Amino acid sequence: RTELVSRVRIYEWPVVAVVIGRGGKQHLELKTDNIAGDGITLYKRPGGGCSVVLDPGNLIISVTLPLPGLGGIKSAFSAVSQYLIDSLSRCGVEDVQQSGVSDLTIAGRKIGGSCVYRTKGLLYYSTTLLWEHNAALVDRYLQHPPREPDYRNGREHKKFMLSLNELHPKLDLESFKELLDNELKSDLPDLEKTVNSI
Repeated sequence: RTELVSRVRIYEWPVVAVVIGRGGKQHLELKTDNIAGDGITLYKRPGGGCSVVLDPGNLIISVTLPLPGLGGIKSAFSAVSQYLIDSLSRCGVEDVQQSGVSDLTIAGRKIGGSCVYRTKGLLYYSTTLLWEHNAALVDRYLQHPPREPDYRNGREHKKFMLSLNELHPKLDLESFKELLDNELKSDLPDLEKTVNSI
């Protein structure tokens, strides 16, 4: 974090965990008895948003960018989201949209969620892509969120979320990761220019 340089990283999440946002309320968002009983690690992220379940079916994409000054975080968030959407399209995952505040969706179903925070001249953006997520774990560890984007329309977790391999069953994970990593890295200098012109 101390180096003010642009970076992007994509990796598979290794274990089951629950992550609550900075202002999250456990009694409203989590099924704490199940989390504790199963020995699941609970993390608190610096960014906002409701709680999520991470499992080995998730891909994490993290981006750090120099962002001096005080303003521009919303515009930068939109720029990074569009950078990811464009890269996904070139990898064969088309028709992705940014929905609600921070979700990535296809045909009204969530394929990923993002958060952002800023510290000491750096913008940190993280997205969890649902590659082959375990919907049963989401139901086991999370309540229905106390707030939700309009497009969710009260849908339960399994009807709201969508795995990428369900849409693209012939897409190989390792090949997809390599291709997406190359696309993201090749466009990173242009993203930095865009963000610093905001």
